[in-house]
Parts: sequence; structure tokens; C-alpha cells
Amino acid sequence: MLLNEADMREALAGCRSVAVVGAKDKPGSPVDRVGRYLLEKGFTVYPVHPVRKTVWGLQAFPTLADVPGPVDIVNLFRAAEHCPAHARETLALPTLPRIFWMQLGIFSFEARSILAKSPVMVIEDSCLMVDHRRIFPDA
Repeated sequence: MLLNEADMREALAGCRSVAVVGAKDKPGSPVDRVGRYLLEKGFTVYPVHPVRKTVWGLQAFPTLADVPGPVDIVNLFRAAEHCPAHARETLALPTLPRIFWMQLGIFSFEARSILAKSPVMVIEDSCLMVDHRRIFPDA
């Protein structure tokens, strides 16, 4: 979904927790830059990775279902072919997130279709860090 600035501001307003799916703290990688940015801006970040035990000094969780509470945003750093499974995983959460966010270059018609009848907003091909920085430059 492409949002104008006012819609993006409204979507992000009040979001304070993010599950970063595909999290890894490899220096210089996009996911590392975004994760560190979110932490620096005061977000509660839950790294999700099936193998890693810690990322950014935080406990990592193997699946979204293992995250110990609701999140506002599910931020995906996974290839498009994995997004439908994460969309189904998102719908199975006891509390739905506000946003299912696929990072730059990631589109998934199937994931969007899976979430279409839910209240979860789907954003594709967009960087959470770039958009947050642009909309909330003083945050």
C-alpha cells in the first residue's frame, strides 16, 4: 500500500513496539541499521529469527508466536516468498498488529490477500526507518 504523508503519520502515530522478522546484527546490513535506529528512537524491539538467540543485545524469538506480547508493527526482512507464511502467522497472533510492513523491494500479493479482510494495514516496498525519519524528523 502506498500512503501519502498524512496517512503514514496516522499509521505510525502511537506505534511503539516492533517485531523485526529476519533480525540479525550483521554490521552494515539494512536490517541492522533499521533495528538499531528503532532502538535509538525508543521503540520496543523484538528480534525474530529461527536460529539466533540474541540480536542487538536483546533476546531473539524463533517465531512471532514466541514474542512475549502484542506488537504494533511486524517488520519483515524476508524474501517475498516467505511473506505469506508470516501473514498467516500474524493472523494467528492473539492480538493483531496495526501494520504488516514489508521492507524495500519486498512485494507479496499473496500476503496482502491473506491480510485483506483483517484490520492489519499492509505496507510493501517501503523502509520503516526512512519513513519514520521523514515523518517524525524530531523524534
